[in-house]
Amino acid sequence: MNNELIPQSAFEKLKRTDEKGNEFWTARDMSRILEYSEYRHFLGVIEKARDACKNSGNRIDDHFEDILDMITIGKGGLRQVENVRLSRYACYLIVQNADPSKEIVAIGQTYFAVQTRLQEISKMEEYTRLATEDEKRLFLRSEMKKHNLQLAEAAKDAGVIEPIDYAIFQNHGYMGLYGGLDAKAIHKKKKLKKSQNILDHMGSSELAANLFRATQTEEKLRREKIKGKDKANKTHYEVGKKVRKTIEELGGTMPENLPVEENIHRIEKTKQKNLPKP
Repeated sequence: MNNELIPQSAFEKLKRTDEKGNEFWTARDMSRILEYSEYRHFLGVIEKARDACKNSGNRIDDHFEDILDMITIGKGGLRQVENVRLSRYACYLIVQNADPSKEIVAIGQTYFAVQTRLQEISKMEEYTRLATEDEKRLFLRSEMKKHNLQLAEAAKDAGVIEPIDYAIFQNHGYMGLYGGLDAKAIHKKKKLKKSQNILDHMGSSELAANLFRATQTEEKLRREKIKGKDKANKTHYEVGKKVRKTIEELGGTMPENLPVEENIHRIEKTKQKNLPKP
């Protein structure tokens, strides 16, 4: 299978919808796209994913449902086989536990990581209550601060110690996500002053893209126990590039082409002024 011809959207095409409009995937479909020659070889991956689901505090039955399915056999006949109905989160856990040497597995990891994170944000109680763009920006900027600290810790564990090395590490993430533009080039394209923080002038869509970049890079650095500055930089770049690819396949606007927004600190000050005095 030529993985250059398999975009992340191929996983979206495997998605099915039940009579109530609920999305799901099946284990047999996932086993084929992840290049397992026989379904029985894939059963161990499913079991590892079930264990990960349980260990994360989620109910297995909410994400993995044993079902009977019909498959086509020779000369157009049908045969009933065992299958598993999977939620998007279940697919995320499956690709995390599949054979990491396969490129298609890496593509699936990026796709389901980004899509699962999108779903998590959209379902966050705090986020669903937000009515305005300013409120969404404030929420995502706060999340970005928190996850940038966690990313810095993961990068430090990988060997990115000195401030100059961390700046280079961050630039690699930006270059992957912004089509080769580093922080300086992004400032220039968006006509920001050197003293202005890029993140403080992003809208909610751009902040969300950068949040995905940060969270997935942190997870990959820790999960694969990556060591060395060069490998950490390469990881950050690759994750940023894959998030960019996902935006492209979803028909979104590339982050460098999104508009510059008002400094978020002004919004914070306005919010503080409007709070009722004790």
